[in-house]
Amino acid sequence: MKKLFLAAFVALLALPSLATAHGPTPQKVEESILIPAPPDAVWKVMGNFGSIGDWHPEVKKVTATGDNTAGTASRTITLEKGDITEGLDEYDAADHRYAYRMSTENIEALPVSFYTAEIQVKPADGGSQVTWGGRFYRADTTNEPAEGQDDQSAIDAMTDFFKKGLDGLKAKVAKP
Repeated sequence: MKKLFLAAFVALLALPSLATAHGPTPQKVEESILIPAPPDAVWKVMGNFGSIGDWHPEVKKVTATGDNTAGTASRTITLEKGDITEGLDEYDAADHRYAYRMSTENIEALPVSFYTAEIQVKPADGGSQVTWGGRFYRADTTNEPAEGQDDQSAIDAMTDFFKKGLDGLKAKVAKP
């Protein structure tokens, strides 16, 4: 009986450490912008999965393959601090929407270890609303992430990337 009590006591002592022994939780970011142009005009600029370099100011170069075929298409985007490869998961031209995921990470370029994202154009207020959202994990997936590789760094980086992209898209649509 004493051994059983001792084992239960030791197990109870270990519970607090188990509660903190978890990995990262997924984070989410969603940004949107109103563009004074019809959805078809906006989609014409951003609807090609490989065209992100034409409108996103932080994308220095894009290498794309597979056209807009979900499951086949991929793109490697070059940012200031390196390359990230993404794969196209869904493509719906009629709904002006596509979804994609990170295939190859580069935490120097973007402090996340994985993400999925979706961008869509919808009619709004005589123009278009473009919404770009993503779900992602921080760069350092250990329990105590390094500075600059934590949840807030990932949230800030993804928010900044989406906002700058949407601003660039708006500017590109305004000046085709």
